[in-house]
Amino acid sequence: MERPESGERAVLVHVNFPEGAGKEDLQEFTELVRSAGAIPVATVTATRNSPEARLFVGQGKAGEIRVAVETHNADVVIFDHSLSPSQERNLERQLSCRVLARTGLILDIFAQRARSFEGKLQVELAQLRHLSTRLIRGWTHLERQKGGIGLRGPGETQLESDRRMINARIKMINRRLEKVERQRDQGRRARQRAEVPTVSLVGYTNAGKSTLFNTLTGANAYAADQLFATLDPTLRRIELAGVGPLVLADTVGFIRHLPHDLVAAFRATLEETCKADLLLHVVDAQDSDKQAHIAQVNEVLQEIGADSIPQIQVFNKIDLTDVEPRLERDEHGDPDRVWVSAVTGAGLDLLTEALTERFHGTQVHGWLQLPPEAGSTRSSLYSIGQVMSEQVDEQGNCWLEVCMAQRNIDKLIRDSGGACDFRLADDANNVAGAAQAS
Repeated sequence: MERPESGERAVLVHVNFPEGAGKEDLQEFTELVRSAGAIPVATVTATRNSPEARLFVGQGKAGEIRVAVETHNADVVIFDHSLSPSQERNLERQLSCRVLARTGLILDIFAQRARSFEGKLQVELAQLRHLSTRLIRGWTHLERQKGGIGLRGPGETQLESDRRMINARIKMINRRLEKVERQRDQGRRARQRAEVPTVSLVGYTNAGKSTLFNTLTGANAYAADQLFATLDPTLRRIELAGVGPLVLADTVGFIRHLPHDLVAAFRATLEETCKADLLLHVVDAQDSDKQAHIAQVNEVLQEIGADSIPQIQVFNKIDLTDVEPRLERDEHGDPDRVWVSAVTGAGLDLLTEALTERFHGTQVHGWLQLPPEAGSTRSSLYSIGQVMSEQVDEQGNCWLEVCMAQRNIDKLIRDSGGACDFRLADDANNVAGAAQAS
């Protein structure tokens, strides 16, 4: 698992297949390699109908790759595809150089980005699951056991010992992650009891999710123009005028052919997406391949069981295009797409409007009665902009004209022990009589 401190010189191998599961994007692959800290020195491309069983590429193309390795004094050859353990070993023997597949490359990037204890455990779990399939014949000189007097081995071979230690470590990591998952469930249940909705940011990697998250919440989550800049999930509470508190979650970006080991290892993190009330699907508006990336994100959402959650598509980075901020609606008139720039702030008012409308269905308009000692509650309602007008009756009670979610009104009345009261307002003409009616 150790990596050199300096950048490694890498030869990239990209094979074009007919349309299908094996098709990859060369530009995205190059960005992945740079994100891992490697220096691309040469790119070898090929076209095949199907992978070759032994070397993935043909014998002639393998020779071309070896020439590129020797010419550029490369440290590693990175394939933009999944390789079987036997193909990796055959290629390393043929090229006399370390060979890395796409899955191993993404795992390496995740290992660099992990900052939290949970994130490091999840990455190690994915690495160990990937490594466990590549142990066979890794210690060939120690794995044979001969029979006969004087020829018997010590019992457990080195291969068996390695496999046993890896399995033990995987079990231990799973136990720790289960504990973290229980803690996440506790926090989630607390939010549900308080009836605070959760909005999760999802999208293709480097779509600008963290920048948008920082702009909306005022947080300082790490954001950079690179793939997988965010790995550890971040949650922040925001106040939305007319709605009340929301929890906004920034999550790891998706990518085409995301390794299944990563999806399995990050199940606790992805749970925040699966349990969200609304998904903000962030899309890079300047990306020429954005429709394919939208489809890829939806495919991953379906894989983790989050495809049924309502979503609003947020087309980000319009400052790099000629598109003006706008809010688009579906056939039912509900907000469907918002065009914004997280850097300049253009269109964020439209995004706030869309969020308000999404959660506005349970809002009611009326008069809320507060006793004189509920000054802090009155101040809070004013601070989030939910008070439209105010009157005071003869007993000193405040009557606040509000338009807010029914769940928040119910919670205020429960927390006050019945000291608060609420009366619906049918129209603007009869609400003024609420204070006199008391």
